[in-house]
Amino acid sequence: MDITTSPYQRCLGGTHRGWWLVTSINVSNPALWDECERWLSNLTTTAAADLRLVIEASSESQRASGAPAPTVGAGVMSSSRYRSRSGNCSVSGSACGTPGRWCSGDVGGRLYGRAMTSVIEPFRVAFSSSELDDLRQRLAATRWPDELPGVGWDYGVALDPLRDLVSYWADGFDWDEQQRRLNEIPQFVTAVDGQRVHFLHARSAAPDAVPLLLLHGWPSTVADFLPLLPLLTAPETAGPAFHVVAPSLPGFGFSGPSGERGWDAMRIARAIARLMRRLGYTRYLVQGGDFGSLIGPEIGRVDTDHVIGVHANALVTLSVVDWGGPDPLAGLSEGEKGIVATAAAMWQQRSGYATIQATRPQTLAYALNDSPSGLLAWDLEWFVDYDPTTSALTPIDRDAILTDVTITWLTRTAGSSARLYKEAGAAFAARPNSGVPTAVANFPGDTAVRTLAERSHTIVRWTDYERGGHFAALQAPDLLATDVRAFAESIA
Repeated sequence: MDITTSPYQRCLGGTHRGWWLVTSINVSNPALWDECERWLSNLTTTAAADLRLVIEASSESQRASGAPAPTVGAGVMSSSRYRSRSGNCSVSGSACGTPGRWCSGDVGGRLYGRAMTSVIEPFRVAFSSSELDDLRQRLAATRWPDELPGVGWDYGVALDPLRDLVSYWADGFDWDEQQRRLNEIPQFVTAVDGQRVHFLHARSAAPDAVPLLLLHGWPSTVADFLPLLPLLTAPETAGPAFHVVAPSLPGFGFSGPSGERGWDAMRIARAIARLMRRLGYTRYLVQGGDFGSLIGPEIGRVDTDHVIGVHANALVTLSVVDWGGPDPLAGLSEGEKGIVATAAAMWQQRSGYATIQATRPQTLAYALNDSPSGLLAWDLEWFVDYDPTTSALTPIDRDAILTDVTITWLTRTAGSSARLYKEAGAAFAARPNSGVPTAVANFPGDTAVRTLAERSHTIVRWTDYERGGHFAALQAPDLLATDVRAFAESIA
């Protein structure tokens, strides 16, 4: 595609610079997506700096001209990818019309969801009183099940502790305070690959701050990072400070439900890498825990030239073992074999949630989306390490747990976040090594094995801690921040 020819020349040059260019991208073969991405990347580097570009995916007919165009920052460019019946990768556009207005365009193919643009808009957390009243009423009306005598946590979440927590959620938990804490952090929403993406953007005052991408897992939200952010952005701390970008994963929390199939770890990685480019970060560090420890390395694979390093906690390694092989634990030390045996036994007891979410997430969604007490019970097991009476992990404050669950409830993303296990199941297998330097922080309860991790990652730092837990940002934010900073220094 020669973008110097009409109608593109009218948008890219002369007195028309800054007008709106409306295009569509028709992609039937996923193998051609990268071709379109390269075209758009080239457009980004060659277009005038003040060009405002809107990529429009419009449903099967012309979009009526004259609708107000959203405000887009100068030089911000993106595409909205979708499948088309046309069978090829093509970019079509219309001549630009009135500045600041949509142009009409002839678009083929099928749109999933509404037209999305690269506009980055400020965001604040705010829910109506009626939504909060409905939550409290549902909590008060919980129909409690029976419980066998003396079973404690052996059969699942114990009844009495859950009733106490539900009572506190309804009558003692201060959501307004948690909302205020969230709104102290600059937040934004944009569209990437046709999906709404919400993110926190906490910039440091340090002039040489390093861009850092933080990735949460399930059933977490970006609220987990609130204790961590001041430790990372503080310029007076020894070692580098960070400009932190923390997106709500597609399907989670304020990003809202994903709108189509295919949001696996690779697609999420590509989308978040594009977000970082859109924000102007050409070199950045990635940190992720739980599912974030799977998506973070994928970002290293899809954006290798721009990722400085990947830091992971709660890294998953048990799933890379080939149990059907002649000697699945070949090369592991006796100590590592012991960790694998312990992890396998633990997973046999705890994997029920993952099996359901990886196979029938929609069936589960009806219950989780209708009962906040049920949602809390479903999420609570991981937060309390399945039995808080015997756990050696650092306890998580109940307000932090309820903040995550409240966000999931109010955004109605219990079902869409759960189905990540079905969409992204392949991410648990061994993956190609990107060569990006990788650090692992192992906290109590984590079961990562270095020899297994080295099959997919270039491990340059490995640290075991005696305090914290699976949700390190909540359980040991000081240790996590220190480890990230030490890793950044070591690869600078």
